[in-house]
Amino acid sequence: MRFDIVTLFPDLFTPHLTLGVTRRAYESKQVDVHLWPLREFADDNYRRVDDRPYGGGPGMVMLVEPLERCLAAVRAARPEGAPVVHFTPTGRRIDQAVMREFSAGPGAILLCGRYEGIDQRFIDRHVDLELSLGDFVLSGGELPAMALLDGVARLQPGVLGDAQSHEQDSFEDGLLDCPHYSRPEVLDTPEGPAPVPPVLMSGHHAEIAKWRRERSLELTARRRPDLLESARREGRLSKADERFLAKLGL
Repeated sequence: MRFDIVTLFPDLFTPHLTLGVTRRAYESKQVDVHLWPLREFADDNYRRVDDRPYGGGPGMVMLVEPLERCLAAVRAARPEGAPVVHFTPTGRRIDQAVMREFSAGPGAILLCGRYEGIDQRFIDRHVDLELSLGDFVLSGGELPAMALLDGVARLQPGVLGDAQSHEQDSFEDGLLDCPHYSRPEVLDTPEGPAPVPPVLMSGHHAEIAKWRRERSLELTARRRPDLLESARREGRLSKADERFLAKLGL
């Protein structure tokens, strides 16, 4: 799959594309990323891509013409076409379902806005999907774009090394992940010894799986009850899950 990223700050992406385990996806071109510096498509000596908003107010608005020239160049470079994605607080919330949808698709053109936003006429004419990282405001679309790339890259075959790694992540089954432990077996702390839960040392795989599932249910019920209710509505909880939740009074 291919992602073309329209951005004023292409250098922000370099560490993300070259460091960490997900770099395997970019190096192998499983996730093929192309950066398009927007200022290269300005038509004046100042490489201007923004101007004051009509109606007054603070900040600047990104201009239509440089964006359209850039988008035309992107589409010429990938004639098979791709959806144009705009990152904005008004968009669909990015979740694991979004990551899975993109990981199984051809990619997209990611539009990273800045300043007060993008001229609405460009959005109305060219944007196919709007996405949001959450209910807060960022300085631009680069961080949401990197989050999307990272979530998609780690779902590609062979990227994480162990095929079960992403299958056991939070949200893959609609619930939060269980706690994890490693060495030492007993950690000395100012509050006293902190041992690993004995079941994880037992070697009994069925009991370990049961413990992990119950901790996942418990954590989700405590921190994200909305996810638990969604799992119930969609029939993703087993009878054993419901018996355990009933013991918790849920």
